[in-house]
Amino acid sequence: MTTAFFTHPDCRRHDMGNGHPECPQRLDAIEDHLLSTGLDIALTRMDPPLASHSDLMLAHSEGYLLELDEFMKQATETGEHRALDPDTLVCPHTWQAALRAAGAAVAATDTVLDGRAENAFCAIRPPGHHATRSQSMGFCFFNNVAIAARHAVDVRGLERVAIIDFDVHHGNGTEDIVAGDDRILMVSFFQDQLYPFSGGVPMGENMLNVPIPAYTRGGEIREIIEANWMPRLETFKPQMIFISAGFDAHREDDLGQLGLVEADYEWITRRLKDVAQRHCQGRIVSCLEGGYTLSSLARSVAAHLRALADV
Repeated sequence: MTTAFFTHPDCRRHDMGNGHPECPQRLDAIEDHLLSTGLDIALTRMDPPLASHSDLMLAHSEGYLLELDEFMKQATETGEHRALDPDTLVCPHTWQAALRAAGAAVAATDTVLDGRAENAFCAIRPPGHHATRSQSMGFCFFNNVAIAARHAVDVRGLERVAIIDFDVHHGNGTEDIVAGDDRILMVSFFQDQLYPFSGGVPMGENMLNVPIPAYTRGGEIREIIEANWMPRLETFKPQMIFISAGFDAHREDDLGQLGLVEADYEWITRRLKDVAQRHCQGRIVSCLEGGYTLSSLARSVAAHLRALADV
């Protein structure tokens, strides 16, 4: 079985301006590293479609989608950047990129469920895990992982899926969308007292939030995962695993102060593969979230992919 790799040039065309950390060069760095290491030949490349309106409605409100569509149309008409908040801007190509990113997550889910790949990674942007049901924020517009997880249960009929979020920032948007949905278990760690300054009190019993102090290193985080994530996942027995794969908890990343390195990301991925092989027929869909220092991002994604592809 193969690891499917979803990406598209549209995802590079979304640009929030010079100096913005969530930049198109993030995808370039990943692609360059895959080519230079030869890892690209272990992956099956697939082109994602655009997400449909019904896909987006799995996680977002009708009013939000209409409002965001109108806001982005004005950016297209003027040809200029428009700010939804100080950190989250749109350009004339943002709508297409966001639809492509969400479409990749859905297509990856179908690809894995249909047995065309054992697992999949979506090298996509804009990221998604801060987008709530009715608000864009934190560089995010559509919640790609939440859409994919809801597609798995609402459209494809799975009874239990898990979302794993190891971004340095709390996935508040995903929590907002799936809290209280007993079909979806969300487990995460994130740096405590960091943007968006949430997650200390879970919004539902299906949430396992683990705030971690700044400067915590990889060995300690591995122990936290073993003690907290693994028992909950084993009890839940998910039929598919979704990963919000943020790599900004790397010790070289300037947007956080945690101490992970590439070996830690590979270890986390292999532990999640162990769970997937016991309960999910190996089925994993992983979507890129954060990671803003280009070199550590590229190396960490490669470590994640090596584990997914068993190479």
